[in-house]
Amino acid sequence: MAEEEEKTKSVQIHNWAELTQLCLVNILSRLSIEDRWRGAMFVCKSWLQACKDPNLNSVIDLEAQFIESVTESSSLSSSRYCNREFERKIDSMVQSVVIWSDGSLNFVRVRHCSDRSIALIAERSPNLQVLSIQRCPHVTDETIAKIASGCPLLRELDISFCYQISHKSIALIGQHCPNLQILRRNLMTQVNPSQQEPFVPREYVDTCPQDGDSEAAAIGKFMAQLVQLEIQFSKLTNKGLALISEGCINLEHLDLFGCTNVTSRDIANASSNLKQLKTLKKPTQLCLESQTERYGHWQLYDDRFQTDFFRI
Repeated sequence: MAEEEEKTKSVQIHNWAELTQLCLVNILSRLSIEDRWRGAMFVCKSWLQACKDPNLNSVIDLEAQFIESVTESSSLSSSRYCNREFERKIDSMVQSVVIWSDGSLNFVRVRHCSDRSIALIAERSPNLQVLSIQRCPHVTDETIAKIASGCPLLRELDISFCYQISHKSIALIGQHCPNLQILRRNLMTQVNPSQQEPFVPREYVDTCPQDGDSEAAAIGKFMAQLVQLEIQFSKLTNKGLALISEGCINLEHLDLFGCTNVTSRDIANASSNLKQLKTLKKPTQLCLESQTERYGHWQLYDDRFQTDFFRI
């Protein structure tokens, strides 16, 4: 009995809440952002403070969570595409990470945020190198102009399906971000507009028409350093494609899928200028099944999606 009591005394029971900040940060760095936001930061006050450490907030990548939610989604609800409540949740999360990063944020990959959070990124993240904000209907030229001036180290930009962003933003990014090598500017299919209505409100696309040749001109004139360009379903014509091929001679990867205003001859002529080109995705005939699969992400706002990780 005495021996057991002695052993019990010699065993020290450690309280995880009393771990040093350095130890906690080391442990939490091994968790995904989902695990930190859904669990770790609610354990106790010291864990919450550790989750705010700049070393844990240099990256915010929610793409896997969005893709998983889309995959598991089953109902179509285009009316929820511009859901402001959900958008505020994403903005709140992004803004928290920006503040906690203390200027160290260099990688952002999110969807469905607005000018509020992107403006804060521009103001406080001078080291930003990757910005992916596809499917953000309320991000505008005004805020992208702030990104151009505030984030000169940008090397990758994805503004796909953001219809309030125009060729003006593309020009500014090209002028102020000399390190930009990857641009993704994919749009909606226009082959059969009636087929996209279940996935995204038609009035949104109609309100913000895109000028494919103007965007192509901005790319060709101000983004000579590009090595990868995606402009799926752009309305550019032979004129725009020629401007890109003349201005972006270092392109290695070019995606023209769905660009139905350019012909095979146009593409062949443009390709002759691109000596470094390794992969070229040409326009092809679309089918309804492939589009249903491709644009199923507009199912994002079903009830199931707004629970789980994104209930913040």
